[in-house]
Parts: sequence; structure tokens; C-alpha cells
Amino acid sequence: MFPETPAAAAALTVATRYCSPALLNHSVRAYLWGTHYAAAHGIAFDDELYYVAALLHDLGLMREFDNHRLAFEDAGGHLAWVFGIAAGWPAERAARAEEIIVLHMRPDVTAGADAESHLLQVATSWDVSGRRPEEFPAEARAGVLSRYPRLDFGAQFLTCFEDQAARKPASAAGQAVASGIGTRLAANPLG
Repeated sequence: MFPETPAAAAALTVATRYCSPALLNHSVRAYLWGTHYAAAHGIAFDDELYYVAALLHDLGLMREFDNHRLAFEDAGGHLAWVFGIAAGWPAERAARAEEIIVLHMRPDVTAGADAESHLLQVATSWDVSGRRPEEFPAEARAGVLSRYPRLDFGAQFLTCFEDQAARKPASAAGQAVASGIGTRLAANPLG
């Protein structure tokens, strides 16, 4: 189900230490939604790289890693690069983890241009805002949510984004708050 590599195990350890249970579950769900979407659309991707990026993508929101000048995805991308190097990855692979995390908050990337970034965009926009509900059948939703429940994810995530927006209004989080992410979170069919 999950990649069984030293880097994948280390990413889970890091995410478990620094994320709340609700945010950790979101990160795992992002991986699972992305793999479901990839299978349904025949998208080939690097499983370990995608898993690591999914688990680490929100670390820039955590107070231990928050950067008062950089957007959370940029700070998280830098962390992913450091993580990749520490895991023994070549610099190019570490840079790909960074890129995936940064791009997940940018305008849509196509699967053909960058499969892993596309998957993280699709998965997180579904988990956060309920975007593309037709891609995730009720049976798949129930299975993922029973293993990795949302808990109080919506409230925690909104608090993190509102904090980012207050300090970094030009960031993607700032733009999301200004465009009504709170309403989208509340209307998400996942709860």
C-alpha cells in the first residue's frame, strides 16, 4: 500500500512527530487520493517521491518550520530538499521533492508536465476544498476516511491558513483565504 523504503519510513516518522493527528491524516489521505486518481487515469509516477512529498507538503505550516518571510509551500519545499539529501538522495531527486511541494500551491500542472505535482494538486484540492468529487467514488472515500479520519482537520487547516494570510497576504494561502477557503472547507463533501 505504501512504499517500503528508508526514505518513506523516515518521512512518516518526521510527519508523525511534527503534524497533529488531523494534519498527518490529511497528508496520508493526500497520498492515497493521488494514487487512486493516478490508477483511474493511467498516470505513471514515482511512488516513493510522491509519498515523501505528500507526507511533508504541509510542514511549512508547523510552527517549528514556519518561515515569516516565505510562503509555507516554499518553506516546506526547502525542508523536503534537506530531507532528501539527508535520506541519501541525489540533489536532483531532492530538488524534485521540493518542486512538487512548491507546485502543489501554484496554478494547475498537467499530469504530462509533472505527474507527481499534478497528483498532489488534485489530491490536496480534493481533501481540502472538495474539488473534483466525481473522481473519488463513495466506496473509495469510505475506505480512506475509515482508516484516516478527518478529525478536526477543517478547523485546524483554516487556522493555519488564516495565520499565513495575516502575515503573508500575497502568498497562495493569503489568496486562498481571500477567495473563501473557509466556505469551501465547510462545504467539502468529506466533512
